[in-house]
Amino acid sequence: MMKQADFLIVGAGIIGLSIARELTRRYAGARIVILEKESEVAFHASGRNSGVLHAGFYYTADSLKARWTRTGNRLLTDYCLEHGLPINRCGKVVVAADEDEVEGVRELKRRGDRNGVELRLIDAGELAQIEPNARTVAIALFSPTTATVDPKAVCRHIASNFPPNVEICFSRRFLGRAPGSVLTDRGPIGYRHLFNAAGLYADVVARHFNAGVNFTMIPFKGIYLRYRDDDLLRRHVYPVPNLLNPFLGVHFTKTVDGHVKIGPTAIPAFWRENYDFGSRFSLRELGETLSREAKLFLLNRFNFRRLAIEEMRKYRKGFFIAESRKLLKRLDPGRFGDYSRPGIRAQLLNLKTDELVMDFLIEHAENSTHVLNAVSPAFTSAFSFAAHIVEEASSRFSL
Repeated sequence: MMKQADFLIVGAGIIGLSIARELTRRYAGARIVILEKESEVAFHASGRNSGVLHAGFYYTADSLKARWTRTGNRLLTDYCLEHGLPINRCGKVVVAADEDEVEGVRELKRRGDRNGVELRLIDAGELAQIEPNARTVAIALFSPTTATVDPKAVCRHIASNFPPNVEICFSRRFLGRAPGSVLTDRGPIGYRHLFNAAGLYADVVARHFNAGVNFTMIPFKGIYLRYRDDDLLRRHVYPVPNLLNPFLGVHFTKTVDGHVKIGPTAIPAFWRENYDFGSRFSLRELGETLSREAKLFLLNRFNFRRLAIEEMRKYRKGFFIAESRKLLKRLDPGRFGDYSRPGIRAQLLNLKTDELVMDFLIEHAENSTHVLNAVSPAFTSAFSFAAHIVEEASSRFSL
């Protein structure tokens, strides 16, 4: 017999798991099935990110990111504390490399104030007390609520604490849509409402429902370098980002277990799961991605040409390390180890404008809700963003 669900979720990353968690809170006893093509939860971006819980001051006040990051930070912090999951509440400083970046620090403070985020502008003397090894010009920004967690541990804990009415179907691929059901490589699954949280393939799944037709994914590879001296820093140290793109630049992260690493890169990938040059290769995706990136490079949309060249240079350790040295007073390049396990950022591109989608993006179709863009800080925002997703679907479809 065909498996039946009230709610079918495609993808067992942090967003899919958080949607399931929210559904169990609102619809006790509802049959929930999570479809996951891998053999475990959080196999892709959700389990490969830095684990930083962002405070919510990078984003314009009218964005979904601004609405849900601050609350998401508190909810996920409370979740980790309540369940004894590892968390490093170390805080973060954003520093200015030169006089031109001082105004960028002030703009971040203004955005944080509008978003209700706890922040403090500090001078170089205060910075020396908070993070002695950080370097800045004139002022810096201190964010005490920024923290770090173990993203895999969080996702596994959520998944292991679902009630019996929630089933995760591992190693089962979405193949397409049929009336009232989806097709998988192990038979169809019926549903009343579907939530698409498929990450890198959210646009592919959405097109089966005539959703997301104006968008496609552009994958970016993120890697880190670990530093062999955990006493280098007390806190995260970030640069002032270019607010016109969704990447935060090379920064220092203090991990949940106290290690220090620099990264991530935002290197254009050649196919969606291009973690290395041998695994998960797709000739079709290679053609589609290269043609799309070639167009962006030639037309130089959102300064893609400069971004691509600079990011590709980060495959050279010397260049990568040189970028990070601007942020600190003391750093020994010889103490850096190897590159970490890479992750792929599922970044949505608007096909009509050839611009990156900067905010979270949801579309609804027949009996389905599609989370098309859930890039950073989606992990931080997961609980609050999932509540918004389910509330919006409930109001549209009377779930």
